Amino acid sequence: MTTTPPPAPPAADKPQAAAAPLTMHGQYIKDLSFENPRAPQSLIEQTQPQLTLNVQVTNRQFDAKTFEVAITIEASAQTPEKEPLFMLELVYAGTVSLGELPQEAYGPMLFIETPRLLFPFARAVVANTTREAGFPPLNIAPVDFVALYRQQLEANGGRMPGVADGPVGHA
Repeated sequence: MTTTPPPAPPAADKPQAAAAPLTMHGQYIKDLSFENPRAPQSLIEQTQPQLTLNVQVTNRQFDAKTFEVAITIEASAQTPEKEPLFMLELVYAGTVSLGELPQEAYGPMLFIETPRLLFPFARAVVANTTREAGFPPLNIAPVDFVALYRQQLEANGGRMPGVADGPVGHA
């Protein structure tokens, strides 16, 4: 004797899966520049370089809920005599869509959570580039994107850069 399974409940009875608050569509190197102006002399010297590092996050809005978020990393090294060893600039970006979120959640999602997802890949590009150029890999310490976001808000008078004013995604 065979038994048949009970019929599946109608679709209306199934709980709806909540839309993801953030969907990453892709990530990519948008710009990469590396200069080693004193090669090969810079590779021979054994002095401790002075390193300068700058990290910024920007975004560009494509439509109401789709954005490009970019991390810009600028790194340079100089000898103690202020002679340049290398200069690196990387713009590493990703395109994301935001789910059903209140307007006040857009900033943290775009300037904190998305950069947290992109950063390990950007960090690897920086380390590999400096290593391939003949220098020790530049391993960037983790970035506090919360503090960086707060600085950007403060610099923009409390407004989130790159996002249209007013309600987003609501007519």
